[in-house]
Amino acid sequence: MLGTLATWVPVLFLIALAAKFWMEPKGYRLRSAIWKSVLAAVTLVAIFFSYGSVKGIEPGVSFIVVLMSLKILEAHTAREFQVMVMVAWVLCLCGFFLSQDLAIALCLLIAFTLLVVALIQFHCGPSLGALWPPVRTACKLLAQAAPLIILLFLLFPRIHAGFRFQIGEPHFAVAGFSNRLSPGSVTSLANSSDVAFRAEFPDGRTPPLGAMYWRGIVMRHGEGLEWWAADAPASSPRSAQRLPAEEAIRQWITIEPHGAHWMFALDWPSEAPPGAALVLGNYLRSSEPIRKPRRYEVRSFPEIQEKELRLRERKALLEVPASISPAVWQLVQSWTAANADPGAVVSSALRFFRTQGFRYSLSPGEYKKNDLDEFLFRRRLGFCEHYAASFATLMRVAGIPARVVVGYLGGEYNEFGRFFLVRQADTHAWCEVWLPERGWVRVDPTSVVAPDRVNLGLNSFLERRAAWGQIENRQSGLVRNLARSQIFTDIRLAWQTLNYAWDTRVLSFDADAQESFFSAIGIGEHEPFSLIIGTLIIALSLIAIYTGWMRLRTRPGSDQVKRLYERFCHKAARLGAPRDPWEGPSDFSDRAARLLPNESERIQRISDAYITLRYSPQAAPSIFDQFAKEVNAFARPGRTFSVASH
Repeated sequence: MLGTLATWVPVLFLIALAAKFWMEPKGYRLRSAIWKSVLAAVTLVAIFFSYGSVKGIEPGVSFIVVLMSLKILEAHTAREFQVMVMVAWVLCLCGFFLSQDLAIALCLLIAFTLLVVALIQFHCGPSLGALWPPVRTACKLLAQAAPLIILLFLLFPRIHAGFRFQIGEPHFAVAGFSNRLSPGSVTSLANSSDVAFRAEFPDGRTPPLGAMYWRGIVMRHGEGLEWWAADAPASSPRSAQRLPAEEAIRQWITIEPHGAHWMFALDWPSEAPPGAALVLGNYLRSSEPIRKPRRYEVRSFPEIQEKELRLRERKALLEVPASISPAVWQLVQSWTAANADPGAVVSSALRFFRTQGFRYSLSPGEYKKNDLDEFLFRRRLGFCEHYAASFATLMRVAGIPARVVVGYLGGEYNEFGRFFLVRQADTHAWCEVWLPERGWVRVDPTSVVAPDRVNLGLNSFLERRAAWGQIENRQSGLVRNLARSQIFTDIRLAWQTLNYAWDTRVLSFDADAQESFFSAIGIGEHEPFSLIIGTLIIALSLIAIYTGWMRLRTRPGSDQVKRLYERFCHKAARLGAPRDPWEGPSDFSDRAARLLPNESERIQRISDAYITLRYSPQAAPSIFDQFAKEVNAFARPGRTFSVASH
């Protein structure tokens, strides 16, 4: 929450808290109205310079934090304390508006609970060692409110969205790619742990990790090692050939916000989900920028059914930059001279990358867009974007239509939540070529240079390289062993599962999800107004049932104390110490102790416990338990008693 605010705002709040702890014992407080006005004006100016405006959620929350800090410095009365608690509750709500992350939500819930505890403790008065009773009371209050919260969450009609709020300008993490692929653009994300998206396979048809190519954006324009895509690509023509439904791989994708239009699906998506289009190049593009997490369903097929390439598109996919050197032309001509078949040329190019000493590296050094010769003939060191861009260029020189695809490869499987988590570090680039009679075919030159990168995933590949001493591992041995331990892995996967459930089951519970829930429980045909009335009736019924239960629960408690004391009085009367109607419990215990000297100590304990239970505003439950034990043990059969003479 505080990460989205200016740094000085939470620092000011902490300074105000520390100052209050120093001022309160000395009796100091901020009394001057002039000083309060000056401080408020200064902080308002600071807010303006920090955010460039006083409008928006961040400036508004910052101003509330500033007012809260001033209130802490001036607070002295009970009413001011209650005002601070209420303002703090408002800040908790503002924190949820700023971020709906699960960790933030849990922290806000703890803060909300502690505020309730503080309010209970304040009304109960100071008492040493009495921390847990108000904590238990606060937890009971929240537990009592939970059924109503769940009821309203499930049944109260949604207008459109769920619980994802995006107020003000969003702050996006660095994306794994853009619509331009240049040397080093993908390499910079190799160590990023930011989440790109999560994917489920509800039908259980999960492809192997090495075949899990998540299609993101297709780039048709290139110049050596630099490629780019059109800003507004045309829609892809719908194929007239029907694909067999049993071959479809259905996916549920939950994508993180990135502020652009690209969406992801396995090769090859067959149709676009609502709010998106399948554009030229067979990739998904959202109609609106993705500024908050989005969940959608998409179906993909192992191959695409395009068997014809239009002349205009073929011409665009064969454009060769003028900067191609004679050495590159000579290399390609050696392949075509041996065998001009496009499939054979592709095999010759892959053989060239596999046998000519090319290496896969996260730090290949700086390349420029026209450094194709430097990469192919001298340095021969690169990351996936270098291999994909150079291979596509070579194919175009050979007269084979080619394009570059950027997306993600693989992902980490979470066995607890049964989903794949794809991070920015999984960003990958590959090539597609057009072959007669086969259409578009995926070719990944990285797979022949570093096959473990494709088959094992980037993390496993890097760990293996580090174990062999081929790359430097900056982590200490203790950190590596801890990260690989089963307990740490289970905790990490469990936390990922909780985050995913929070995102998909709570924050994404929008109007469509609610309608599906209503249909599942058989109330899908009801109008929103009737649902509101029904929800209110159920809520009022729950409140009435709880109120009646609490009355029945509290009334027998006091009656039980009274019945136990009356039982004690009957036992004392049988032993010769009857209680007079006008006699109070203290006087009766003194007289009964004199008449029954053998039980005098027990009689006194029973009397003290009864007075505490009867007249104390908040008696501990242990006192009642001890009171019941003493009454049951008093005048137990088989014991002899002596009655003192009057």
